[in-house]
Amino acid sequence: MRSPTAPLTLAEMLAARSAGTSRRSATAASVPAALAVITLATVALLLVWDVSPRRFPTKAHDTLAALPLALIAVAWVAHRLTQRPTRSEIGRALVLAAAFLFWAANQFWPDSPQATLFNDLAVALFVIDVWLTMMAERQAARSALAMKSRT
Repeated sequence: MRSPTAPLTLAEMLAARSAGTSRRSATAASVPAALAVITLATVALLLVWDVSPRRFPTKAHDTLAALPLALIAVAWVAHRLTQRPTRSEIGRALVLAAAFLFWAANQFWPDSPQATLFNDLAVALFVIDVWLTMMAERQAARSALAMKSRT
C-alpha cells in the first residue's frame, strides 16, 4: 500500500487525470443529451397539435414549431463543443445552428415583415453548411491520399 505522503508516479498522475477528464466529459455530454431529449418532447407536442389543434391555445403552433428548432440549434453547438472540435468544426456548427435559429424565427413570427428574410437566411445557411461539409470531406480525402502516397 502506498503512503499518503509519497509523491504520485507519472502513471498514477495520468490515470487520475484521465479519470477526471472522463467524468467531466460525461457531465458535459449530458447537457446536450438532455437538450436533445427536451427537443424531442417539443417535437411530440408539435405533432400532438397536428392531431388536435383545438386542445392548444390560439397561436400555440408558432411557438411549438419554433421551439424544437431553437433547442436543437443550442443542443448541436453544445454537443460539438464536448468533442474538442477544431475552429472550422466550431464554425460549421455555428452556421448550422444559425440556420436553425433563423428557421425558428420564421416559424415564431410568420406574420413579421422579416419572415421571408429569416426563411431565406435559413435556406442560405443550410446550403452553406452542406457546402462547407463537402469541402471539409474533400480536404480530408485529399489529406488521406497525400499521406497514403508518402508511405
